[in-house]
Amino acid sequence: MRAGLGQIQQPSPEYLLYAQQFGMNDIVYNTPPLPVVNGSWQLHDLVNLRRQTETYGLTLSALENVPTTMYDHIMLNGPKRDEQIDNMITTVRNIARAGITIFGYHWMPSHVWRTPEALIRGGSRATAFDYKKAGEMPLTHGREYTEEEMWENLEHWIKIITPIAEEEGIRLGIHPCDPPVDKLGGIPMLFNSYDNYRRYLDIYPSDNCAIEFCQGTVSEMFDSEGDALYEFIAEMTAKNKILYVHFRNVSAPNPEDFREEFINTGHVDMYRAMKAYNDNGYDSFFIDDHVPHTHQDTQFGHRGRAFANGYIQAMIEAVTKGG
Repeated sequence: MRAGLGQIQQPSPEYLLYAQQFGMNDIVYNTPPLPVVNGSWQLHDLVNLRRQTETYGLTLSALENVPTTMYDHIMLNGPKRDEQIDNMITTVRNIARAGITIFGYHWMPSHVWRTPEALIRGGSRATAFDYKKAGEMPLTHGREYTEEEMWENLEHWIKIITPIAEEEGIRLGIHPCDPPVDKLGGIPMLFNSYDNYRRYLDIYPSDNCAIEFCQGTVSEMFDSEGDALYEFIAEMTAKNKILYVHFRNVSAPNPEDFREEFINTGHVDMYRAMKAYNDNGYDSFFIDDHVPHTHQDTQFGHRGRAFANGYIQAMIEAVTKGG
């Protein structure tokens, strides 16, 4: 188990040096601004992205998300679905052939939702969500979609792309819907429960079909007094279904009303979570996610991320050395 750095878009010397100095080996680029040519990312651009990362002694372990406009018709069965599928097959093949072994994406045509920020420890600012306020927002894609049609769209895609992933030796994983409520902007949030994740993994059982495991979002799906989160971590780790982890904490398990927290002040027992990964054979990496904005911090959150990553590395050492 090891620490990584995500939520950056491209190999900026500032961020890569930051990762190097603070002991993070694995790099995840989120929606890198690569040229989209004929609807796809090109092999030479992806190779350059990997090589630039490696000049700092770091590993480009995953890419997280393409622009939603590259596959929105796949998610919603729009008129360009088949064209986008062909283009995404090309993109997935190119990612793999560039030497990047993980591609994480989401199934949220309307993206992540948040409402106004909340103040937490010491006046730090954190993102928050209030379902009542979100419910006042208009439809995002012109009409209400049903859960059944969203499942049909997902199953069509998974049955096509997973064999491609197997051919190319790349692992694909879907991020949970954030927040994991029933519906937002008229779009059902499919990845909002453990059973729905199990259903997804059963569509086309394969080691190449897995989960981009956002622990903060997953922790909003269970009763804080129970063991379900830790049991789910153990189950998915033992089945080798967790590609990498967004190791973050939130205020409550209620997906309709929560705020982000410092990594050590939310409702999740982070030591117990880390131990569940370790005890079940997890051998990938953890990144920070959605860190609070602290006094005189940068927009990127250099201070908050340094705190979170130091905590992650210390927690890894604690559980791997039997602490």
